[in-house]
Amino acid sequence: MNKKKLLIFDLDGTLINSIEDLANSTNFALQQCNYPTHPTNRYPLMVGNGINKLFERALPGGEKTAANIVRMRQAFLAHYSNHNTEKSYPYEGITNLLTTLHQSGYKLAVASNKYQAGTQKIVQHFFPQIPWAEIYGQQEGVPTKPDPTIVFKIMQQTQVKKEEILYVGDSGVDMQTAYRAKVDSVGVTWGFRTKEELVENKAGFMVDRPKEILDLL
Repeated sequence: MNKKKLLIFDLDGTLINSIEDLANSTNFALQQCNYPTHPTNRYPLMVGNGINKLFERALPGGEKTAANIVRMRQAFLAHYSNHNTEKSYPYEGITNLLTTLHQSGYKLAVASNKYQAGTQKIVQHFFPQIPWAEIYGQQEGVPTKPDPTIVFKIMQQTQVKKEEILYVGDSGVDMQTAYRAKVDSVGVTWGFRTKEELVENKAGFMVDRPKEILDLL
């Protein structure tokens, strides 16, 4: 692997375990819209493609309309904005990893399909000690991952070449994002998706613990 200068991290399932807060707020929105809720353990397969796709997956068959997704989004954001750090937490070893990388001179960035305000708030809440080069969530007019646009935007802002980037994520969406951007990728096995999904979507490397990323570098 070429020498790296920048590591780009996915957020949910990679840096933090946020599944309970996401499940609670989605279930709140479903209740507000008079639809049945789901157990928390079903949500890892619903998240990862942005909140509109989450709502589409959570809504019952026959109710997955654009209007219902708008209603869900309004109820979800009202709840999640106030409760998005209550049950979420960084995975074990992540804070030490980020601190070590920063102290070693690497640039660090976040590329998430979570909406921008939520991404910014959560990253700064859990990792205030890290001077992030960029924090990118889903933004109006910018396609969501696995479209690689978000990686290209971070590249442009940081002035780092493709071969100097390592992209870290927990899902097939993340591995496809890296593959389409033509940057090296690391699939983490502690997140929301399986090793099989990471392999099927062209993960370049695989790690079971955060400190193994340091060994790769």
